Amino acid sequence: MEAFETYQTPLSSRYASKEMAHLFSAANRFHTWRKLWLNLAIAEKQLGLPIPALAIEEMKQHLHLTPEQFDIAAVEEKKRRHDVMAHVHTFGQVAPAAAGIIHLGATSCYVTDNADLIFLREGLGYLIRSLAVLISRLSTFAAQYKDLPTLGFTHFQPAQLTTVGKRATLWIQELLWDLRNLKRARDDIGFRGVKGTTGTQASFLALLDGDHDKVEELDALVTKLSGFGYAYPVTSQTYSRKIDADVLAPLASLGATAHKIANDIRLLANLKEIEEPFESTQIGSSAMAYKRNPMRSERVCSLARHLMVLHQNTLMTSSVQWFERTLDDSANRRITLPEAFLTADIVLSTLQNISEGLVVYPKVIARRISQELPFMATENVIMAIVKKSGDRQEAHEKIRVLSHEAAHQVKHLGLENDLIDRIRGDAYFDPIKEDLDSLLNPASFIGRAPEQVDNFLQKWVKPALEDKELQDAISKSVKVELSV
Repeated sequence: MEAFETYQTPLSSRYASKEMAHLFSAANRFHTWRKLWLNLAIAEKQLGLPIPALAIEEMKQHLHLTPEQFDIAAVEEKKRRHDVMAHVHTFGQVAPAAAGIIHLGATSCYVTDNADLIFLREGLGYLIRSLAVLISRLSTFAAQYKDLPTLGFTHFQPAQLTTVGKRATLWIQELLWDLRNLKRARDDIGFRGVKGTTGTQASFLALLDGDHDKVEELDALVTKLSGFGYAYPVTSQTYSRKIDADVLAPLASLGATAHKIANDIRLLANLKEIEEPFESTQIGSSAMAYKRNPMRSERVCSLARHLMVLHQNTLMTSSVQWFERTLDDSANRRITLPEAFLTADIVLSTLQNISEGLVVYPKVIARRISQELPFMATENVIMAIVKKSGDRQEAHEKIRVLSHEAAHQVKHLGLENDLIDRIRGDAYFDPIKEDLDSLLNPASFIGRAPEQVDNFLQKWVKPALEDKELQDAISKSVKVELSV
């Protein structure tokens, strides 16, 4: 019952994947701190500092915290009012040979900031792989429906025909840009390294007897041991909070893409042309039993707005950092960074679930086309008359009159569009009446939509997903099952 009596964020308790929720968990955070302390000790020993081999071995054996160690750390933090020092002492209790050298020469941000950079990079990896799977799913959908004509909309008013698959490519193209942006952000992340209390490395220079080369080598060694290709050349006590803003910018942009896709699906659901998955036992409304609300797409829109707004926190935090450090970033970042990644994770998994069960209703789509196509086909009818030696201006006037009569039937009487019947009943159009069916074939109004889908998937999507990391993610992916 205790879990139900304390507030829990729905991001982790209700929606997020286990992998992303674990990445920002306390267990993984403090495990990562211990690995960073181990890497520092290994590098310092390699450069000649008197660190016992037993200290290194004990640290390696206790990288993961037990429940008892979490309890000890909680007591230590309450006493010391300092989370890092609480964990230094807790680690020292299980690795006594290392108790005197854990955190040697380091400041708290050695573990807190370097760990955050690790989490940002790994979190981007999760999102990149999830995004690749989503793009793959939507690409299959686009290919399947590349030839199915559908009414296009501009200003949400009937416009020239497109195809269901072509419309999906508009979604995919934005997701490809998001994939590019996320990969750029991940590739750009460096390591804070070992820089000391204000970034001058003074403590390490003292430890290494004034040897500047060894200080630089220590920074490089710890950076390499921690899996990074480079460390930021200069830092203050913290890494620049501008990096957080740069990382969350593509996440916010992804949120905009996701909102647009989900909103399109919500509008199509209203038109009954396309629906998101709906289980046989699912309830759309507690009062209206017949309803099939697009709740998954609505969830995406809801969370996507939250994702877009979170980026503002990082911008404001970056802008108000004083000189070499101020602590008013800490509480904000503890909330903002995990929430951004958990939210993006949920948005992508929900979109994948939607994409894996999209239901298309071709007859509804065809009926809507039949209501609008006669008006759109009038130019083709006029051109056909002209080709049969008719007068363009006279044909235009005939069509104008008949179109207004048909529009009156639709708008004022609520009847079907009978423009074609009116054309068939007018002797003026006798020369082209045998051609009316071909002139009204929806497939003749979709331009190069099918070819554009094929070219886009082959020339843009396929190359974007061809690297091994993404191919492995796609091949190992399974259908997403939402818990709620």
